[in-house]
Amino acid sequence: MKIDISIIIPVLNEQETINKTIEKLYHQDFKGFSEIIVVDGSKDKNTLCCIEDTRVITLSSKPGRGDQMNMGARKALGDTLLFLHCDTTLPENALTDIQNTMKNRSVKAGAFDLSINGKNFFYRMIEKTASLRSRMTKLPYGDQAIFIQKTYFFDMGQYRKIPIMEDIDLMKRIKHDNGKLVILKTRVITSSRRWEDEGMVYCTLRNWVILTLFLFGVYPEKLAKLYKPKSSQG
Repeated sequence: MKIDISIIIPVLNEQETINKTIEKLYHQDFKGFSEIIVVDGSKDKNTLCCIEDTRVITLSSKPGRGDQMNMGARKALGDTLLFLHCDTTLPENALTDIQNTMKNRSVKAGAFDLSINGKNFFYRMIEKTASLRSRMTKLPYGDQAIFIQKTYFFDMGQYRKIPIMEDIDLMKRIKHDNGKLVILKTRVITSSRRWEDEGMVYCTLRNWVILTLFLFGVYPEKLAKLYKPKSSQG
C-alpha cells in the first residue's frame, strides 16, 4: 500500500490530548492513504504508553522537537510529510487539500492559516496578524501544520538541531532556495493554553521579539532562554 501523507506528531507529556488528536485524524475524509507517527521526547515514554490505537507508529527520541520530527521523517513512508503539533486540530478535508496542493510538483511545502480556540477578541487579532505575517514573509510557524515533499525535506537538510525556531529556520532555507510554499486559506485550530498560561499580551510580545531577533541573526541558544513555556510542548 502506497502511503500518500505521513503525519508526524512530536510530543512531550501529552497524555491528556494524544488520543483525541489521533481520533480526529482518523476521522478525516480522505480517499488516499496516510500514516500517523508519534515521536515521544520523554524518557518514560509517558505519551506513547497512553496511545490506544494500534495503527499508530510510535517512536522514542531524545527531547527536542526538531530531533523528534526528524526521527519521524526518517521512518515515514509517505511522499508528503505533515508535521502536526498535538494541540493543533486540522480543518475538515485537510489531508485532501494537502494532497491536491502537492500534486503540483512545483509546490515544495505549505501550511494553513491559523485560528485559536479561545473566545477573547485578542485571539482574533493574533489570528489576523499571523495570517498576514505568514503570507507576506512565507515563514509560517509550526503550529500552522507545515507540510512538505519528503525528498525536498531531506534535500533541505531536515530540521536543524537548535533549541528553538526550528520551524522558521527550515522555512528560511526553503525561501532562500526559492522553493514554492503556499499558505492554504483553511484554518487549523490551535490550543490557547500557552496564552492562557503565560498571559496573552506577554506571550504574544515575547514571540514577536524572539522572531525578530532570530531573523536578525541572534543565536537560537540565546533565544531559548527567553522562551520557557509552561505548557509541555509549546
